[in-house]
Amino acid sequence: MENQMILKIENLNKNFFGVAALRKVNLEIPRGDIHALVGENGAGKSTLIKILTGLYQKDSGSIYFDGSMIESHDVLDAQKLGITAIQQEMNFIPYMSIAENIYLGREIKKNGRINWNDANRQARELLLSLGIDVDVAEKMNRQSAAVQQMVSLARAISVNAKLIIMDEPTSSLDKNEVEVLFKVMRDLKNRGITLIFITHRMNELYEMCDSLTVLRDGEVVGQSSVADITYLELVSQMIGQDAANIIGERTKPERTFDKDAVILKAQNISMFPKVNDMHLKVAKGEILGLAGLLGSGRSETARILFGAMQPDTADILIHGNKVKLNNTRTAKKLKLGFCTEDRKVDGNIPNMSVLDNLTLANLPSLSKFGIISNKKRDTIAKEYVKTFNIKTSGLNQKMVNLSGGNQQKVLLSRWISTNPEILILDEPTRGIDVGAKAEIEKFIHKLSGDGIGIILISSEMEELVRMSDRVIVIRDGYKLGELTGARLTVDSIMKEIANTRISDISDVEGSNEK
Repeated sequence: MENQMILKIENLNKNFFGVAALRKVNLEIPRGDIHALVGENGAGKSTLIKILTGLYQKDSGSIYFDGSMIESHDVLDAQKLGITAIQQEMNFIPYMSIAENIYLGREIKKNGRINWNDANRQARELLLSLGIDVDVAEKMNRQSAAVQQMVSLARAISVNAKLIIMDEPTSSLDKNEVEVLFKVMRDLKNRGITLIFITHRMNELYEMCDSLTVLRDGEVVGQSSVADITYLELVSQMIGQDAANIIGERTKPERTFDKDAVILKAQNISMFPKVNDMHLKVAKGEILGLAGLLGSGRSETARILFGAMQPDTADILIHGNKVKLNNTRTAKKLKLGFCTEDRKVDGNIPNMSVLDNLTLANLPSLSKFGIISNKKRDTIAKEYVKTFNIKTSGLNQKMVNLSGGNQQKVLLSRWISTNPEILILDEPTRGIDVGAKAEIEKFIHKLSGDGIGIILISSEMEELVRMSDRVIVIRDGYKLGELTGARLTVDSIMKEIANTRISDISDVEGSNEK
């Protein structure tokens, strides 16, 4: 193998129950590169990562790493070789400390006992080298997503990784945290560590990566330096058709709705310190966007409206009638639906089937005298699998075996099938490829056209501008103002977030509208 190539793969194949997940994959990654691995959900990215990290075994083909051929290997073998992965949904022990998580399974010992002083000191030095100054004795569940991401990187570095695979590392980070992560990635590259970077955010790919490989249906369909491929060319390779058609569909359509046909109106929502005197309203067929950085209070506001969190104060009216949303069951009876931002933690049930997950919120309407109608369940599930183009081997396939994008489609189908009047969507396109995003965005517009009021939360400001009729800007739990019409731009949202002081909130346009 050529010395400048840290990884070389030749004719790699992997099948599951006779279905090809990878076909004759050939791949080369230069030493010290930041290499993008791109493709739609189900393209084979996860399978390839799991083979490299020892979770799966290849069926045939050759893998060369750091000058030597790799035969069958497990996760520990991969770590010893210097290959490690940081997953999109980070894996750590929440009630153990930062230092314990970094050295889990490789505890620093002295005289047969764990030496916590040395472990804490080395963990602190490791994180400081990444620009992170935290108390390493604190538990992981008390850390922000950004710190958790850095701890995962520190753990990778601590095993002397030569190749770090990063799967959607920015999906839970705000803009400032992404900048910190990118600085660390550049530092790692300068140390000679090679990175495989998986992201659905094309702007990040073009900012960070040197080279890329495109997978589609388990095959390599393109390889090039990032500088040599345009955005449209890249997306066209990913989806197997002219991307201009897809991108063109993602422009903001002309929309009309009756602003006076208010379905939900909420005032005086407070839950100290996360939400402070929040007020909003949603009309029939309107898409209301909630903009703000992570921790701004967007998700907490959404959860309060769905009865999943109990506020200190709240005045909520639906169709002009005051209601008390004590729990999610009440919210559901009042025709509210909610798609969570974290499908792994409180969205899907991974070891249950697609059928069970999709119809979970609809079981009362599918039952008679406490007996569920399997025929009705099958009919609904088949309808939404077809509508959303959910790629599954069948309704009985477990959710855990679906790609992230298809899992998200199942969760959307779950709530849409309940015929809601208000649908709250928290990060509905997070971790989804460009083709699936276009499908979901188009379907959200269709739902609003059918008269459903949508509350949309997204960390992608461009998506909020493209999708929303009106956007409320939130920071530190306060409503800073509202943007609509010509004022609804990415720049305007970011200026509101960055420039408005809490003392000025009452003076912001729209902030006193209740």
